Amino acid sequence: MTSATTYELAQVNISRLKFPLDSPELKDFVDALDPVNASAEEADGYVWRLQSDGGDATDIKVFGDDWLIINLTVWRDTNALTAFMYQGQHREMLARRREWFERVQEAMTALWWVPTGHRPTVAEAESRLLHLRTNGPTPHAFTLRTSFPPDTQEPVTGEIPEELGCSA
Repeated sequence: MTSATTYELAQVNISRLKFPLDSPELKDFVDALDPVNASAEEADGYVWRLQSDGGDATDIKVFGDDWLIINLTVWRDTNALTAFMYQGQHREMLARRREWFERVQEAMTALWWVPTGHRPTVAEAESRLLHLRTNGPTPHAFTLRTSFPPDTQEPVTGEIPEELGCSA
């Protein structure tokens, strides 16, 4: 078995906007993007995030849909990602997501292991999301609630704060 240190965790989440990014309804969300991204970059276990020339990924198309925005990151492991997601300003933003984003029934978040140094593309992220939607959690694409360590077929059940109701 290959050591887990030869892999990093890729994470994609997409959201369907309720309003245009420049609308007053999304002002709090847009204003928080830079501080939240900065806190991610300072977080223990953070490796990389997709961004355009503007410094975030809100103008990068996903699934060819202008109303979808993407967050694509790489972390050391699921513990590092979870520690960042459920504390501080990101947790506050997560708790308010229903104000800004449509409630969608299909999977909008997927995780998968990548070789250390690999930076996933939007096409790769779309493929992993579609796989998760079709097959449920597998080693190819999984969630925080049902994850898989690198190089294994055995699932691990994770703890997700119930009050946030996040299916990640």
